[in-house]
Amino acid sequence: MKAIIETGGKQYYVTEGSVIYVEKLEGNEGDKVVFDKVLMAGETVGNPYVASKVEGVILKQGKQKKIKIFRYRPNKRSTRVTKGHRQPYTKVEIKKIK
Repeated sequence: MKAIIETGGKQYYVTEGSVIYVEKLEGNEGDKVVFDKVLMAGETVGNPYVASKVEGVILKQGKQKKIKIFRYRPNKRSTRVTKGHRQPYTKVEIKKIK
């Protein structure tokens, strides 16, 4: 069965057994997660949501690779600024679409 879910302000196309990377969710590895904002399940399209749920299991909590942000302004006092950022994510395996 196929579904489209919404979490973290983004939409994800999932099937049973698929592994997705989503914005950080609360929970530890091995905890169950229920997505109730389902936009489409099977052939049923919601307006805006469908009355079904998608269950998953958290596989990993982690951070992505570091990105570097560099700003250069000529003829200013703050000429060179270097910053870095690592976005947290949650790896989820979809178990069941109800």
